[in-house]
Amino acid sequence: MTHAPDDDPVTRALRRVDRTAFLPEHARRAAGADRPIDIGHGQTNSQPTTVERMLRLLDVREGQHVLDVGTGSGWTAALLARLVGPAGSVVGVERVPELAGSARAALQGTTSVEILDASPGTLGVPDRGPYDRILVSAEPQILPQQLVDQLDEDGVMVIPVAGTMHRVARTGGGVRTTTHGAYRFVPLISDS
Repeated sequence: MTHAPDDDPVTRALRRVDRTAFLPEHARRAAGADRPIDIGHGQTNSQPTTVERMLRLLDVREGQHVLDVGTGSGWTAALLARLVGPAGSVVGVERVPELAGSARAALQGTTSVEILDASPGTLGVPDRGPYDRILVSAEPQILPQQLVDQLDEDGVMVIPVAGTMHRVARTGGGVRTTTHGAYRFVPLISDS
């Protein structure tokens, strides 16, 4: 992981949110490993260094409204909740109902997070937007306009597209996309 000062919000969140609680019982021994971990249903809990890099690119601020697409085990939603603080909110969306249920259970008592089952044919949760930040933990082959449209003015989305991490920033002048290295993720699917 990147060595950041102890007062860095991402470093603090990663230290305070134990990945173990978001893994299936059989996978908990591997929680400290810097690798993706199978959580069932063809999905993974992402590698911690990848999550750290994505959170740094996302630049989440206290009080923001954040969408977590492909919330999986709920670990990234918990990290995002730590970053937005009590004045912010996180909407997690997951297409596998069993994983959404496990994430809700793991996040029980975290009032700033709501985990929703994905609606077939819909990416994200448009009726809860717009969002200040969108984190996508699954990979489409092209940048999905449906998610870009859910970004608020000055919003940022971090999403792996066709093997490359993208940071998408919306401004009054339009949308600007930058790339940030090669990554592999499970596919982004809008239909269950």
